[in-house]
Amino acid sequence: MPKTCFVLNPKAGPSQRHDMPALIARYFGARETDYEIWPTEYAGHAVELARTAAAEGFAVVAAVGGDGTVNEVGRGLLGTETALGIIPQGSGNGLARHLKVPLGLADALRRLAAPTFSRMDVGVINGHPFFCTAGLGFDAHVSQHFAQAGSRGLSTYLQVTLREYRRYRPVPVQANLNGQEISTDCYVLAFANASQYGNNAYIAPLADLRDGLLDVCLIDVLPVGRAFRVSLAMALGTLPQSKAAEYFRVPRGRVVAAAPIGFHVDGDYLGHATEFDVELLPLALAVAV
Repeated sequence: MPKTCFVLNPKAGPSQRHDMPALIARYFGARETDYEIWPTEYAGHAVELARTAAAEGFAVVAAVGGDGTVNEVGRGLLGTETALGIIPQGSGNGLARHLKVPLGLADALRRLAAPTFSRMDVGVINGHPFFCTAGLGFDAHVSQHFAQAGSRGLSTYLQVTLREYRRYRPVPVQANLNGQEISTDCYVLAFANASQYGNNAYIAPLADLRDGLLDVCLIDVLPVGRAFRVSLAMALGTLPQSKAAEYFRVPRGRVVAAAPIGFHVDGDYLGHATEFDVELLPLALAVAV
């Protein structure tokens, strides 16, 4: 059993309702020399804890939380040989779902106690690493307002999405996607390392974490009829076949927007900008699943 550090977000989903130390002990043994549990105390703390755990020789650092916690732990492990593990406790769990990590707490712990090691690609947008998706436009706009909603969960996310759909307007952009110049309106420009945002919403169902390429999904406008087609196709995993979006597969890209446009990494809104540089780092992170 690899020596494992559990970086626990105490505010994340179901983990608040369980005795996590007892559950971990059940699957990792009673000897505390085999593992440690380090709770986070503030935003960004998981990055620091992951770096410390890697420096101290842990083989695996497991993010116990949602996509934000996974992103922080993954950032802390970049440049090390320590592997990222995931105990999914968020509302979306995008990377966990793509990696087929069990969503049940007991099953996820049981799997992590005897993991398979591999490596995965990592995306970077304007210097910010992402492991699942990054995006410009409406998805970032929704992330911004979802963070301000005061409650989490799928129902709140859907309410925010429907409300903001009536308000949002696309922004003209110039995009260079691996040498191909594109001038278009940007309702959504998603850079997908993994296949989905979370909750099985497949923005790029053909994305592969180990192919050295980002799957780029462009939606220029989203009238009501297309919005319905996009929503249904994302749920079914058939968006590329629906012709409601355009796709590119690239190792890097650059986007210049006519006006400041919001962007997110792994569902967390980071702000507005007019210029974006995106690249892929092949097999830059070790994972244990």
